[in-house]
Amino acid sequence: MQQFKARFKDPGYRGTEANIQACLRLSDLDEIGDGSHLLNFDMLGLFSFREMSLADAVDFWFDFLAEIGVAPDVVTLHPDRLDDWRRLYAGRPVEIRADDGCVWSDGDIGGYCTEFYRDGVEIGNIVNTNGDCIDVGFGLDRLAACLGEPPVGDVEALERAVLKIIASGYRPGAKQQGYVLRKLLREVVRRGGRVDHPVFHEERARQARLQARYERLRTKHPGKPPEWWFDTHGIDPRDFD
Repeated sequence: MQQFKARFKDPGYRGTEANIQACLRLSDLDEIGDGSHLLNFDMLGLFSFREMSLADAVDFWFDFLAEIGVAPDVVTLHPDRLDDWRRLYAGRPVEIRADDGCVWSDGDIGGYCTEFYRDGVEIGNIVNTNGDCIDVGFGLDRLAACLGEPPVGDVEALERAVLKIIASGYRPGAKQQGYVLRKLLREVVRRGGRVDHPVFHEERARQARLQARYERLRTKHPGKPPEWWFDTHGIDPRDFD
């Protein structure tokens, strides 16, 4: 979506784009592998700038989901839009629920949204961005799971994400993507996983050296918080305690 922010904000722009976006989610690592929380995943995106209406978007996605056999059983609407948007689902075999969370924003763009659920898991949503645009995201992996594809385990998900980032040309570092990669490599090591790549072996050796240094220094600095260890020695004691 970020690449289209200028188009969302330009009232004179009209057009529609579709893509598949590779996403990486780090906010809930502990839940990775439960079948619905994914680390790296693909999103089916549809972005319409003052061309498709919200009704058009709902019709399109219901037709698409019916074609692949993943029709939703529940849709949610914000209470403020419940009366107006309920008609979008008239005649469809779907339960409509009110949800205060059906609103989305990113800085100076945003709007009310409607979310699609199947078997209790959100499979996608449609945002009526700024009231005149459409921003749609449906999780390709969750749709595949609805069709019977088994979920990836937590360690395997981490390993796949690491290989995907490395294949994109990134290396462990202290900033941005490099920091994310280093964090994921630490998590793979912590969970007993393995990635058959020199970058993984180098990071595992680096972690072993940091642990040895931590064990050597911890008796000299009792009670120091994790932030002090990281700022002073580049060690996160939570990786070793």
